Amino acid sequence: MNHLSKTHLSTRPESALLSLPEKVLQFGTGVLLRGLPDYFIDKANRQGIFNGRVVAVKSTDAGEVAAFAKEDCLYNLCIRGLEAGRPVSENIISTAITRVLSAREQWPEVLACAANPQLEIVISNTTEVGMQLVKEDVDQAPPASFPGKLLAFLLARYQVFHGDRAKGLIIVPTELLPENGALLRSIVLELAQWNKLEPGFIGWVKNARTFCNSLVDRIVPGRPISEKAAFLEVELGYCDDLLCVAEPYRLWAIEGDEKVAEILSFYKADREAVVITPDIGRYRERKLRLLNGTHTSVAVWRIWPGLPPSALQCTTPIWRHSSNI
Repeated sequence: MNHLSKTHLSTRPESALLSLPEKVLQFGTGVLLRGLPDYFIDKANRQGIFNGRVVAVKSTDAGEVAAFAKEDCLYNLCIRGLEAGRPVSENIISTAITRVLSAREQWPEVLACAANPQLEIVISNTTEVGMQLVKEDVDQAPPASFPGKLLAFLLARYQVFHGDRAKGLIIVPTELLPENGALLRSIVLELAQWNKLEPGFIGWVKNARTFCNSLVDRIVPGRPISEKAAFLEVELGYCDDLLCVAEPYRLWAIEGDEKVAEILSFYKADREAVVITPDIGRYRERKLRLLNGTHTSVAVWRIWPGLPPSALQCTTPIWRHSSNI
Protein backbone atom coordinates (compact mmCIF):
# COMPACT_ATOMS: atom_id res chain seq x y z
CA MET A 1 0.00 0.00 0.00
CA ASN A 2 1.45 3.37 -1.01
CA HIS A 3 1.68 6.47 1.20
CA LEU A 4 -0.43 9.59 1.13
CA SER A 5 1.06 12.29 -1.08
CA LYS A 6 -0.07 15.18 -3.26
CA THR A 7 -0.72 12.72 -6.10
CA HIS A 8 -3.84 11.66 -4.19
CA LEU A 9 -5.17 15.20 -4.60
CA SER A 10 -4.40 15.55 -8.30
CA THR A 11 -8.04 14.99 -9.31
CA ARG A 12 -9.60 16.68 -6.27
CA PRO A 13 -10.51 20.35 -5.72
CA GLU A 14 -8.14 20.54 -2.73
CA SER A 15 -5.16 20.39 -5.09
CA ALA A 16 -5.62 24.12 -5.78
CA LEU A 17 -4.96 24.83 -2.10
CA LEU A 18 -1.37 23.60 -2.39
CA SER A 19 -0.33 26.81 -4.14
CA LEU A 20 -1.54 29.20 -1.42
CA PRO A 21 1.15 31.40 0.20
CA GLU A 22 2.63 30.90 3.66
CA LYS A 23 0.86 33.28 6.05
CA VAL A 24 1.45 31.45 9.35
CA LEU A 25 4.61 30.46 11.20
CA GLN A 26 3.84 27.64 13.61
CA PHE A 27 6.14 26.51 16.41
CA GLY A 28 5.20 22.88 16.91
CA THR A 29 3.92 19.98 14.82
CA GLY A 30 1.95 18.07 17.45
CA VAL A 31 -1.52 16.63 17.06
CA LEU A 32 -3.24 19.44 18.97
CA LEU A 33 -1.98 22.03 16.49
CA ARG A 34 -2.75 19.80 13.52
CA GLY A 35 -6.16 18.91 14.90
CA LEU A 36 -7.34 22.39 15.89
CA PRO A 37 -5.64 25.57 14.53
CA ASP A 38 -4.52 23.86 11.32
CA TYR A 39 -7.99 22.32 10.99
CA PHE A 40 -9.57 25.79 11.05
CA ILE A 41 -7.05 27.16 8.56
CA ASP A 42 -7.64 24.26 6.17
CA LYS A 43 -11.40 24.63 6.54
CA ALA A 44 -11.23 28.36 5.79
CA ASN A 45 -9.02 27.79 2.76
CA ARG A 46 -11.57 25.35 1.36
CA GLN A 47 -14.17 28.11 1.63
CA GLY A 48 -11.91 30.69 0.00
CA ILE A 49 -11.70 32.78 3.18
CA PHE A 50 -8.17 32.77 4.62
CA ASN A 51 -6.16 31.71 1.58
CA GLY A 52 -2.93 31.00 3.39
CA ARG A 53 -0.93 28.04 4.65
CA VAL A 54 1.40 27.16 7.50
CA VAL A 55 5.15 26.70 7.66
CA ALA A 56 5.79 24.64 10.79
CA VAL A 57 8.93 24.64 12.92
CA LYS A 58 9.85 21.49 14.77
CA SER A 59 11.56 22.68 17.92
CA THR A 60 12.38 19.32 19.49
CA ASP A 61 14.25 16.25 18.31
CA ALA A 62 11.20 14.06 18.89
CA GLY A 63 9.75 12.62 15.69
CA GLU A 64 11.01 13.03 12.16
CA VAL A 65 10.72 15.95 9.78
CA ALA A 66 11.17 13.31 7.06
CA ALA A 67 7.72 11.90 7.83
CA PHE A 68 6.16 15.17 6.73
CA ALA A 69 8.33 15.42 3.62
CA LYS A 70 7.44 11.85 2.60
CA GLU A 71 3.73 12.74 2.63
CA ASP A 72 4.11 16.25 1.14
CA CYS A 73 3.02 17.57 4.57
CA LEU A 74 -0.45 16.13 4.05
CA TYR A 75 -2.23 14.11 6.72
CA ASN A 76 -5.67 12.77 7.48
CA LEU A 77 -7.69 14.18 10.34
CA CYS A 78 -10.26 11.49 11.13
CA ILE A 79 -13.11 13.01 13.10
CA ARG A 80 -15.09 10.51 15.14
CA GLY A 81 -17.73 10.97 17.83
CA LEU A 82 -21.10 12.61 18.39
CA GLU A 83 -22.21 16.10 17.42
CA ALA A 84 -25.70 17.32 18.33
CA GLY A 85 -26.50 13.72 19.26
CA ARG A 86 -25.57 12.38 15.84
CA PRO A 87 -22.57 10.19 14.99
CA VAL A 88 -19.78 11.86 13.02
CA SER A 89 -17.33 9.95 10.83
CA GLU A 90 -15.33 12.21 8.54
CA ASN A 91 -11.87 11.88 6.98
CA ILE A 92 -10.22 15.15 5.96
CA ILE A 93 -6.94 15.40 4.07
CA SER A 94 -5.46 18.55 5.58
CA THR A 95 -3.55 20.79 3.20
CA ALA A 96 -2.79 23.44 5.83
CA ILE A 97 0.98 22.82 6.12
CA THR A 98 3.38 23.70 3.31
CA ARG A 99 6.62 22.45 4.89
CA VAL A 100 8.19 21.51 8.19
CA LEU A 101 11.58 22.92 9.19
CA SER A 102 13.83 21.55 11.89
CA ALA A 103 14.92 24.35 14.23
CA ARG A 104 18.09 22.45 15.10
CA GLU A 105 19.13 21.64 11.53
CA GLN A 106 17.47 24.36 9.44
CA TRP A 107 17.57 27.47 11.60
CA PRO A 108 18.74 29.80 8.78
CA GLU A 109 15.71 28.68 6.76
CA VAL A 110 13.44 29.42 9.71
CA LEU A 111 14.87 32.94 10.04
CA ALA A 112 14.49 33.42 6.28
CA CYS A 113 10.73 33.16 6.77
CA ALA A 114 10.92 36.52 8.57
CA ALA A 115 11.48 38.18 5.19
CA ASN A 116 8.14 36.93 3.86
CA PRO A 117 5.89 40.03 3.54
CA GLN A 118 2.78 37.82 3.42
CA LEU A 119 3.48 36.32 6.83
CA GLU A 120 0.94 37.61 9.36
CA ILE A 121 0.56 35.14 12.21
CA VAL A 122 2.63 33.12 14.66
CA ILE A 123 1.05 30.15 16.46
CA SER A 124 2.70 27.95 19.06
CA ASN A 125 2.17 24.91 21.21
CA THR A 126 5.46 23.98 22.84
CA THR A 127 3.84 22.61 26.03
CA GLU A 128 3.76 24.53 29.28
CA VAL A 129 7.42 23.69 29.93
CA GLY A 130 8.35 25.59 26.79
CA MET A 131 6.91 28.85 28.10
CA GLN A 132 9.74 29.70 30.47
CA LEU A 133 12.43 32.34 30.58
CA VAL A 134 15.87 30.97 29.73
CA LYS A 135 18.56 33.64 29.82
CA GLU A 136 20.42 32.83 26.64
CA ASP A 137 22.14 34.50 23.72
CA VAL A 138 19.58 35.27 21.03
CA ASP A 139 22.29 34.84 18.38
CA GLN A 140 22.54 31.11 19.03
CA ALA A 141 21.59 28.96 16.06
CA PRO A 142 19.06 28.24 17.36
CA PRO A 143 18.32 29.49 20.89
CA ALA A 144 17.32 26.61 23.14
CA SER A 145 13.99 27.93 24.41
CA PHE A 146 10.85 28.71 22.46
CA PRO A 147 10.74 32.35 23.66
CA GLY A 148 14.39 32.64 22.58
CA LYS A 149 13.56 31.30 19.12
CA LEU A 150 10.60 33.66 18.84
CA LEU A 151 12.72 36.64 19.92
CA ALA A 152 15.37 35.79 17.31
CA PHE A 153 12.68 35.52 14.66
CA LEU A 154 11.14 38.87 15.63
CA LEU A 155 14.57 40.49 15.56
CA ALA A 156 15.15 39.14 12.05
CA ARG A 157 11.75 40.49 10.99
CA TYR A 158 12.53 43.90 12.48
CA GLN A 159 15.85 44.08 10.67
CA VAL A 160 14.50 42.97 7.29
CA PHE A 161 11.66 45.50 7.29
CA HIS A 162 13.62 48.26 9.05
CA GLY A 163 11.21 48.53 11.95
CA ASP A 164 8.08 48.96 9.81
CA ARG A 165 5.16 48.64 12.22
CA ALA A 166 2.91 47.48 9.38
CA LYS A 167 4.93 44.26 9.30
CA GLY A 168 3.96 43.32 12.84
CA LEU A 169 2.55 39.85 13.48
CA ILE A 170 -0.37 38.48 15.47
CA ILE A 171 1.13 36.00 17.96
CA VAL A 172 -1.25 33.39 19.38
CA PRO A 173 0.20 30.83 21.81
CA THR A 174 -2.04 27.84 22.56
CA GLU A 175 -0.13 26.46 25.55
CA LEU A 176 -2.52 25.63 28.38
CA LEU A 177 -1.49 28.43 30.72
CA PRO A 178 -3.58 31.33 32.03
CA GLU A 179 -2.89 34.59 30.16
CA ASN A 180 -0.53 32.70 27.84
CA GLY A 181 -0.18 35.61 25.40
CA ALA A 182 0.67 38.12 28.13
CA LEU A 183 3.11 35.64 29.67
CA LEU A 184 4.90 35.06 26.38
CA ARG A 185 5.12 38.80 25.74
CA SER A 186 6.67 39.43 29.15
CA ILE A 187 9.25 36.66 28.67
CA VAL A 188 10.21 37.88 25.19
CA LEU A 189 10.63 41.47 26.41
CA GLU A 190 12.67 40.41 29.46
CA LEU A 191 14.92 38.27 27.27
CA ALA A 192 15.34 41.20 24.85
CA GLN A 193 16.47 43.38 27.76
CA TRP A 194 18.84 40.68 28.99
CA ASN A 195 20.40 40.52 25.50
CA LYS A 196 20.73 44.33 25.54
CA LEU A 197 18.94 44.66 22.22
CA GLU A 198 18.43 48.15 20.88
CA PRO A 199 15.58 50.23 22.33
CA GLY A 200 14.08 50.71 18.88
CA PHE A 201 13.53 46.97 18.52
CA ILE A 202 12.12 46.61 22.04
CA GLY A 203 9.69 49.44 21.33
CA TRP A 204 8.74 47.76 18.06
CA VAL A 205 7.93 44.51 19.88
CA LYS A 206 5.77 46.43 22.34
CA ASN A 207 3.93 48.50 19.75
CA ALA A 208 3.93 46.58 16.48
CA ARG A 209 3.03 43.17 17.86
CA THR A 210 -0.12 41.74 19.36
CA PHE A 211 0.30 38.83 21.76
CA CYS A 212 -3.15 37.25 22.15
CA ASN A 213 -4.27 35.16 25.10
CA SER A 214 -6.03 32.06 23.83
CA LEU A 215 -7.74 28.91 25.02
CA VAL A 216 -7.97 25.68 23.03
CA ASP A 217 -10.27 22.75 23.67
CA ARG A 218 -10.46 19.61 21.60
CA ILE A 219 -9.60 16.00 22.34
CA VAL A 220 -7.03 14.93 19.73
CA PRO A 221 -5.65 11.52 20.75
CA GLY A 222 -3.40 11.43 17.70
CA ARG A 223 -2.61 8.29 15.79
CA PRO A 224 -4.73 5.36 17.05
CA ILE A 225 -3.34 2.00 18.08
CA SER A 226 -1.91 -0.09 15.27
CA GLU A 227 -5.01 -2.26 14.73
CA LYS A 228 -7.34 0.73 14.44
CA ALA A 229 -4.83 2.66 12.31
CA ALA A 230 -4.59 -0.30 9.92
CA PHE A 231 -8.38 -0.39 9.67
CA LEU A 232 -8.51 3.32 8.83
CA GLU A 233 -5.76 2.98 6.22
CA VAL A 234 -7.69 0.19 4.51
CA GLU A 235 -10.68 2.52 4.48
CA LEU A 236 -8.55 5.33 3.02
CA GLY A 237 -6.73 3.13 0.53
CA TYR A 238 -3.20 4.24 1.46
CA CYS A 239 -0.80 4.51 4.41
CA ASP A 240 -0.65 7.70 6.44
CA ASP A 241 2.02 7.87 9.13
CA LEU A 242 0.72 11.31 10.21
CA LEU A 243 -2.92 10.29 10.56
CA CYS A 244 -4.61 11.54 13.71
CA VAL A 245 -8.07 11.25 15.22
CA ALA A 246 -10.07 14.06 16.83
CA GLU A 247 -13.46 14.46 18.46
CA PRO A 248 -16.08 16.67 16.74
CA TYR A 249 -16.19 19.22 19.58
CA ARG A 250 -13.77 22.09 19.05
CA LEU A 251 -13.11 25.51 20.54
CA TRP A 252 -10.45 28.14 20.06
CA ALA A 253 -11.14 31.29 22.06
CA ILE A 254 -8.79 34.16 21.20
CA GLU A 255 -8.53 37.47 23.01
CA GLY A 256 -8.44 40.26 20.46
CA ASP A 257 -10.11 43.21 18.79
CA GLU A 258 -11.38 43.91 15.27
CA LYS A 259 -7.83 44.26 13.98
CA VAL A 260 -6.99 40.77 15.24
CA ALA A 261 -10.19 39.37 13.76
CA GLU A 262 -9.35 40.90 10.40
CA ILE A 263 -5.99 39.11 10.30
CA LEU A 264 -7.33 35.86 11.76
CA SER A 265 -10.02 35.72 9.09
CA PHE A 266 -10.16 31.91 9.25
CA TYR A 267 -12.58 32.31 12.18
CA LYS A 268 -15.33 33.06 9.64
CA ALA A 269 -15.26 29.44 8.47
CA ASP A 270 -16.38 28.15 11.88
CA ARG A 271 -17.79 31.04 13.90
CA GLU A 272 -19.23 28.88 16.66
CA ALA A 273 -15.87 27.21 17.32
CA VAL A 274 -13.42 30.09 16.78
CA VAL A 275 -14.32 32.98 19.04
CA ILE A 276 -12.44 36.29 18.91
CA THR A 277 -13.45 38.51 21.79
CA PRO A 278 -11.89 41.20 24.03
CA ASP A 279 -12.15 38.89 27.06
CA ILE A 280 -11.97 35.08 27.00
CA GLY A 281 -12.44 34.77 30.76
CA ARG A 282 -15.88 33.20 30.60
CA TYR A 283 -14.66 30.54 28.17
CA ARG A 284 -11.86 29.65 30.55
CA GLU A 285 -14.28 29.42 33.48
CA ARG A 286 -16.61 27.24 31.45
CA LYS A 287 -13.79 24.90 30.51
CA LEU A 288 -12.42 24.63 34.04
CA ARG A 289 -15.67 24.38 35.95
CA LEU A 290 -17.93 22.44 33.60
CA LEU A 291 -15.66 20.38 31.37
CA ASN A 292 -12.57 19.71 33.50
CA GLY A 293 -14.58 19.53 36.72
CA THR A 294 -16.92 16.89 35.30
CA HIS A 295 -14.00 15.01 33.77
CA THR A 296 -12.17 14.93 37.10
CA SER A 297 -15.27 13.68 38.91
CA VAL A 298 -15.84 10.92 36.37
CA ALA A 299 -12.18 9.91 36.52
CA VAL A 300 -12.29 9.65 40.32
CA TRP A 301 -15.46 7.56 40.22
CA ARG A 302 -13.93 5.21 37.67
CA ILE A 303 -10.90 4.68 39.88
CA TRP A 304 -12.88 4.40 43.14
CA PRO A 305 -16.43 3.33 42.18
CA GLY A 306 -17.57 3.09 45.81
CA LEU A 307 -16.39 6.57 46.79
CA PRO A 308 -19.17 8.59 48.48
CA PRO A 309 -20.22 11.81 46.66
CA SER A 310 -18.98 13.96 49.53
CA ALA A 311 -15.45 12.74 48.89
CA LEU A 312 -15.48 14.40 45.46
CA GLN A 313 -15.12 17.73 47.23
CA CYS A 314 -11.41 16.99 47.37
CA THR A 315 -11.23 17.32 43.59
CA THR A 316 -12.40 20.94 43.63
CA PRO A 317 -8.95 22.54 44.04
CA ILE A 318 -7.63 20.38 41.23
CA TRP A 319 -9.91 21.69 38.53
CA ARG A 320 -10.74 25.09 39.93
CA HIS A 321 -7.16 26.26 40.24
CA SER A 322 -5.48 24.45 37.37
CA SER A 323 -5.71 25.12 33.66
CA ASN A 324 -3.74 22.06 32.67
CA ILE A 325 -6.04 19.13 33.33
